[in-house]
Amino acid sequence: MSLTAKDVEEIMKLLDSSTFDRLSLEVDGMKIELERSGASPRERPAPATPATPEPAPKSPRAEPAAAPSVRVSTEPGLIEIKSPLLGIYYRAPKPGEPPFVEVGSKVDTDTVIGIVEVMKLMNSVPAGLKGEVVEILGRNGELVEHGEVLLLVRPEA
Repeated sequence: MSLTAKDVEEIMKLLDSSTFDRLSLEVDGMKIELERSGASPRERPAPATPATPEPAPKSPRAEPAAAPSVRVSTEPGLIEIKSPLLGIYYRAPKPGEPPFVEVGSKVDTDTVIGIVEVMKLMNSVPAGLKGEVVEILGRNGELVEHGEVLLLVRPEA
C-alpha cells in the first residue's frame, strides 16, 4: 500500500479536526510527520485590544515567520482561493520563471494559480472560478496551511 496525495490531504484534515498537535506515520518505508503549533487559524480568537506580542514558537527546520496578519477586504464580493493542502507554496512552475498569475491576471476555472509541494509531490492549485486576480496573499517558497488564503479574485458577473 502506498500513499497518494489525496491520502496525505485526508490525513492532514484528520489531524486538523483532532485534538492532537503531532502525528508520525510510516507506511511501506514512507514517513510522514505532521505537526501543528496550537489551534488552527479559524480557532484563534482575535485580540480585543493591542497586547504585547508573544514570541513565535521556534521550529528546528524553518526560520521564524511573521505572524499572520488579520486582513479585512475593502472590496465586497471578492472570492478567496485557499490552499487545498499543507505544504510549500510556489507561485511559478520553476525558479526563475514568471509566476502563474499576477494581480490583474484573468483566471478561468482550470487556470493554475500556484503549486503546493507536499513531501516532494508538486500539486497544482486551480483557480476554480472565472475572474480577475485582485490580491496575492501567498508568499512564494513559504509554508501554507490547509485552507490558508492564497489569492483574492473578483469573480466575473
